[in-house]
This record gives sequence, C-alpha cells and structure tokens, in this order.
Amino acid sequence: MALSKKPVNGMKDILPAEMEIRDYVTSVIKDTYRSFGFTPIETPCMENIANLSNKQGGENEKLIFKVLKRGEKLNLETAKEEADVVDFGMRYDLTVPLSRFYANNANDLPTPFKALQIGSVWRADRPQRGRYRQFTQCDIDILGEPSNLAEIELISATTTTIGRLGFKNFEIRINERRILKAMAAYSGFAEEDYDSVFITLDKMDKIGIDGVAEELAKEGYAKESIDKYLNLFELLKDKKDVESGVAFLSDVLGEYLDAEVVKNMTEIATAVNATKAADFTLVFDPTLVRGMSYYTGTIFEIAMPELGAACGGGGRYDRMIGKFTGKDVPACGFSIGFERIILLLMESGFKIPERPKRVAYLVEKNYPADKLVDVMEQAKAARAEGQQVLVVRMNKNKKFQKEQLSKEGYEEFLEFFKP
Repeated sequence: MALSKKPVNGMKDILPAEMEIRDYVTSVIKDTYRSFGFTPIETPCMENIANLSNKQGGENEKLIFKVLKRGEKLNLETAKEEADVVDFGMRYDLTVPLSRFYANNANDLPTPFKALQIGSVWRADRPQRGRYRQFTQCDIDILGEPSNLAEIELISATTTTIGRLGFKNFEIRINERRILKAMAAYSGFAEEDYDSVFITLDKMDKIGIDGVAEELAKEGYAKESIDKYLNLFELLKDKKDVESGVAFLSDVLGEYLDAEVVKNMTEIATAVNATKAADFTLVFDPTLVRGMSYYTGTIFEIAMPELGAACGGGGRYDRMIGKFTGKDVPACGFSIGFERIILLLMESGFKIPERPKRVAYLVEKNYPADKLVDVMEQAKAARAEGQQVLVVRMNKNKKFQKEQLSKEGYEEFLEFFKP
C-alpha cells in the first residue's frame, strides 16, 4: 500500500509563497517587539500533562493532544485509567509553558521580565477557515509588573506591530474580569454561577441578546436576574468609549464595582489613545469574556473587520505562576492571531515591500567546470551587494522555466552557455 501523501487532517504543508510571507511577518513582529524591550525565549513543545490539565485553560483542556508513556513505562495490560498511559501533552497555548518557564528560571531573569515567544501549538479542534490543529502563536508577556503599565505597553506594542503589517481600522476591544463579576453580582447571580453565566454571555455575538436570555433561562436562573443583567448591556450599547462606559457602570453598579477598576481602565485608555502609532479604535466591550479561566483582570481582543472574528487577544493572569511556586507573580500578556494574519495577507495578494532584487543564473547543461567557478564567483559578488541569486541548470523548455521562476519573484535572468 502506498504511503499517504496528504498531511494529517487539520495540519497543512506550507508552500514557498506563503512561507516567504510568514518569514516577513515574523521579522516585522520580532523587530517591533524588540524595539519595545521584549526578549525572545523558547519553551518545549510538550509539557507535563498535569500542567496542561490544571482547570485554567477553559475549553482548550478538552483539546489536548496527549502523549503516551514510552518503553517500559507504558503497560497497556495493567492500565486502568488515563494517568496510567499518559504523562505528557502537546502545548495548546504559550501561556502555561511561559508560566512554568518563569517559575523555573526567575532567579536568572530581570524584574519585570518582558518575554517574546513565537512557536507552534496544537489543539484537537475542528478544522475550519483560518483554524488548524497545528498553528503558530505569537505572544508577548510582562511578568512582575503589577501596575497597568503592563497593559499599556502590551496594547501599544501589539497595535504598532499590526499597523506595520499594513492593517488599518481595526479595533482593540477591552474589558475587565472584575467588571464582569460586578455586573453579575448586581443582577443577583450567585458567585458560584459566574463562570456558567460568562460562558453563555460569551456567545452574545453569535446568538444575540435574546439567545443569551433563552440559554440563561434554560439553565434555571431567575427571570428577574436575567432581565436586570441583560438590561445593562442594552444601556451600554452606545457607550463604546472606555472612559464613558466604565463611568456609566460605576454610577449604576455603585459599591459592586471597585473604584480602582474604573481608575485602572480609564488610565489605560487615556495612555493608549494618546500615544498610538496605528489606525485603530479602542472600544469598551462589556460582553468580552475570553475563554481562559486564568484571567484575573483586564482582558482584550483584536477585532479585524476583514475577518469578522477575533485576531488575537490576551489579558492579566496574576495567579498562574503561583500554581507552580506557591507565590503569585503579576503577569499580563497579548497574543497575535498569527495564522489569521497570514490568511488575510495571502487573500489580499500581499507583496513584501523592499525585498532584495532576485536574479536567476541559468547555466547550460555540460557547462565547463572551470567556467562554472567564474559563474559562482559572479553570484557571490551579487549576493554581497544584496541581491538574491539563484544558480540553476538551464532546462530544455527555457521559456517555461522562466515563467515558473517569474512566479517565484525572479525579475532578471542571466544565461550562461558553454563556449
């Protein structure tokens, strides 16, 4: 039987044209984030299964690719439960590995530590447009900074990067987990029900406010609480400005909303709007939840009009590192939706700006070896001047060969015939 030539379902081969764009985007991301003081790191693709299954990863914990024990440690005959056969898992994001990394290496790192991490992650998800089972994430995180300077820097660095990639008129939607809790408490929901209520609220953009009301009713919550809760979102519908939105909530919720939260959100919005280097709008979105239960404060997402979906997000997770060390460390991060960015650029016919001149040297078959050295020296000199030079044998169908090379971006051809 012939081997399968297709990649595993939900994963893909990356052809040269896309790889070139991916390399370019990666270079822009790294250059921009480095200019903000972020330092590249790398973590392993696998983590201990206990780290990945700590009930903080939300729905992603159901999507872990689990790794069987190996050699003598794997005994299927005596295994009675999953823990008997599984010890590792493929990472489903970069935040859990970063937290473990920091817990393990904090003594060798500065405070605060500004980390940049780009790498593959794996989720056993249902593949769809712009979503794969193996994909690249691009994260920046600030660890050890308790103030909102972390959020301001993360939003500024990320929006500057998105702008440098040519995107305009996008939104950064922002909310606060403590605002979500205050709205739920004000409406009469019990604290133990918050997570369930927020999971339903997170569907607002898909099922609308009536759909949310219907689902909350099916879950058995009191109609009075549901009506009071959803009325808040109706009142906030036209209050997209962060300062006016949180000020309104402060007046309505009163003691349920800590004044420190209002001050924190207002300061973030003021600083980001005053210093932004890209064409975007900072929007207060009280329906923004973010699926990860490890978030403790500010949360944010990138909304791209071209995609009709989130294209990255993040927030504050001050209690994650404490799971490893017993001592909490302030932490906040922002992740760019790398694959969706690439998808949008590919579909728009994006061309890499200011790339080096591409020249193809076509060398006739049986070209003398001593003369070939001269060709290689000429190519070496051209590369030293910044050109991208391809040296290849000349095909019989030279016209077709040039057409194919032109599609790859080669704009000039030099032909070398044997004397």
